[in-house]
Amino acid sequence: MRERVSLPRRLAAPLGVAAGLAAAVAYVGAVDPNRPGRYPACPLLHWTGLYCPACGGLRGLHALAHGDLAGALGANALAVAGYAVFAGFWAVWCVRALRDGGGMRVALRPWAWWALGGLVLAFTVIRNLPFGELLVPGRAG
Repeated sequence: MRERVSLPRRLAAPLGVAAGLAAAVAYVGAVDPNRPGRYPACPLLHWTGLYCPACGGLRGLHALAHGDLAGALGANALAVAGYAVFAGFWAVWCVRALRDGGGMRVALRPWAWWALGGLVLAFTVIRNLPFGELLVPGRAG
């Protein structure tokens, strides 16, 4: 028989993750990544001129922290989608923790990992081609 775990202990991990992320979002919300010199430059962009899949992610998070969804999507739509997916997984994790103290196990099948990798690769390639200018950070809209 499984020992009954107290509610605060069941929620400790998801709430700890939320507190850490809230601190990170508060920092990015306060320290504007649109101002040069605030954060390190993307090495791929610096050395090759190519946008990586994460380029614009901090600017998008900054925009979200200020309630600007359009600006966030213009900075990095894939990152914004990733933030939303993470929020959904976090909510499921909290519900499971409330119900039975269960954790959040993410066991994707190989085809799902390949699909995710293909999506990130396609996003990266398209944003670096002339017709993908809408996916370039700060150029959408």
